[in-house]
Amino acid sequence: MNDGPENDPDATPAPGSAVPEQTQPIGGQRPAAERWAPPGQGPVTPASVPAASAPPPGPPPTSPPSGYPPPPPTQVLAPAHAPSGHRLERARPPGWMWPFVALLALVVGAGSGILGAIAYSSWDDDSDEPGASSPSNVDYSDLTTQPPLQKPGSVARVAQEVLPSTVQIIAELDGVEAGATGSGFVLDDQGHIITNNHVVADAAENDGPIEIVDQDGNRQNATVVGRSPVYDLAVLHVAGAEDLKPASLGRSRTLRVGEPVVAIGAPLGLSSTVTSGIVSALNRPVTTGSTADDSSYINAVQTDAAINPGNSGGPLVNLQGQVVGVNSAIATNGGGSIDDEAGNIGVGFAIPVEQVVITADQILENGEAQYPVIGARVQTGGPAEFDGATVDEVIPDSPAQDAGLQNGDLITHVNGDRVTDGIALIVAIRTHQPGETIEFTIRRDGDEQTIQVTLDGEVG
Repeated sequence: MNDGPENDPDATPAPGSAVPEQTQPIGGQRPAAERWAPPGQGPVTPASVPAASAPPPGPPPTSPPSGYPPPPPTQVLAPAHAPSGHRLERARPPGWMWPFVALLALVVGAGSGILGAIAYSSWDDDSDEPGASSPSNVDYSDLTTQPPLQKPGSVARVAQEVLPSTVQIIAELDGVEAGATGSGFVLDDQGHIITNNHVVADAAENDGPIEIVDQDGNRQNATVVGRSPVYDLAVLHVAGAEDLKPASLGRSRTLRVGEPVVAIGAPLGLSSTVTSGIVSALNRPVTTGSTADDSSYINAVQTDAAINPGNSGGPLVNLQGQVVGVNSAIATNGGGSIDDEAGNIGVGFAIPVEQVVITADQILENGEAQYPVIGARVQTGGPAEFDGATVDEVIPDSPAQDAGLQNGDLITHVNGDRVTDGIALIVAIRTHQPGETIEFTIRRDGDEQTIQVTLDGEVG
């Protein structure tokens, strides 16, 4: 089966339109030929504070110069509301007031607790609201994972927790037995590993060998359970690796721009490498792959954590030690390194973990994954207008035709969220699942209208 978008009756690139080379996958990298090895201050005592010295004795008081009136006698000031010469006494409340005060405190305390719980629940619901950043209907209940850290930790603590769940992946590439290297993480206690499809695609198609290397350097053979070129994800299985520690899974939809994150993997073949940075952006629509045949579209988490070839498939982790994404691509500026692959420039992209869980669940249940389609082709090349996605072709007997979509329609919003071009539209659609109904806002002949489209599904 050809996994390329040109055979996808989706909101896909129109034939002949260029696929922007925005990013490149970071796996499939030949491992480095050589390995390298890395080559107190006492307590501070605070300065003592000198004691205040007594003032030197001064001359005896002198009488005022002649002609000046004598000073008034010293007076003791009393509060303005107290009659001079009377002792102040604090008023005692009546005995019946204490039970009333106690009851009032209980009511206020209970009310504050209820209001606080409601406020937190509302904030938590809002922060977990399904949106463009990740798909909905994510169920983690079938996965045996580790709990998160009780409190946000340091990068060192996160590395200590997650490194045992991270593996290096070595696969055949172009007939070379160890030609590709990438990363992955342990999904569950049954020996399943998550990685990028592009790390193992060549080996899977040619029955080439795939190995995983754990933190202790142990090598074990792996087999491919299933792959999704559309989402650039693959699930591997390692027999006898049930004792590997599963990673803790978080949610990308609760991330905030500027939040610290940690990337773990095997860049340039250097296993168990940890880098840190922040979330640079959310809901970033990017496409990976150098041609339309191997492109995947990602509604990515952008990070400036150092990511290089070989990091592909490794986890992006928050400071609670939870996986929030799978590192998949880096932006390039045309430069190259000694191995003809561009390196880190501080712009990396990760697949949201919610999509990872959905795709992995489909693969583990059916051996394959589905993605949503509407049955229309849109423009993805040419000058960027940033005003929407233009429909080039509506496929007959498709959800798009059933919904009334027409050639030349400009799609500007999906479920109220703006789309700027064809890639943004494809990514927005693929954050949903087959069978869901979504709303398009379109412009046709100068008029704006909305239509409802029920998504179909395709394997890929």
